[in-house]
Amino acid sequence: EQHLRQTGHPTVAGTDEAGRGCLAGPVVAAAVILPRDARLPGLDDSKKLSPSAREALVPQIERVALATGIGQCSPAEIDELNILWAALEAMRRALHQLAVPPTYVLVDGNTAIPDAPCPQESVVKGDARSLSIAAASVLAKVTRDRIMVELDADFPAYGWAGHKGYPTQSHYAALAEH
Repeated sequence: EQHLRQTGHPTVAGTDEAGRGCLAGPVVAAAVILPRDARLPGLDDSKKLSPSAREALVPQIERVALATGIGQCSPAEIDELNILWAALEAMRRALHQLAVPPTYVLVDGNTAIPDAPCPQESVVKGDARSLSIAAASVLAKVTRDRIMVELDADFPAYGWAGHKGYPTQSHYAALAEH
């Protein structure tokens, strides 16, 4: 990010998604533009953080960020597009939700976002290498987890509040039973 800012890209957005490995629920992506001097102690790849640490970081990210955006694709869209293309579409939607237009996008993973609004670069393990991607990782994961908790209230037999739709033994058991 620092190098990109120094070479003429003042608003670098990081993007990441949550839910690609799930059996239920939407895929959710976030896009985050952080200022040059952003300080977010404890921020890391969302998979390395506890749920309470992720929740505590959300208001800090929202306070520090120049802009944040959330996009998602429904289970029906996932079935239609496939999970990879749905995740990329959710990222594209998140970018379009940013109040500040990005001049460059860093994408977690190894696949570019089709029809991105500006130049982009895919960054393998980006959530461990880029502060803005890590921030997007946290926002996407917390947003998706909250959706799954809400869905659990309507469909408690599946236990989504506990496993958030990921393929756990309890999820497979609930699928087999219900």
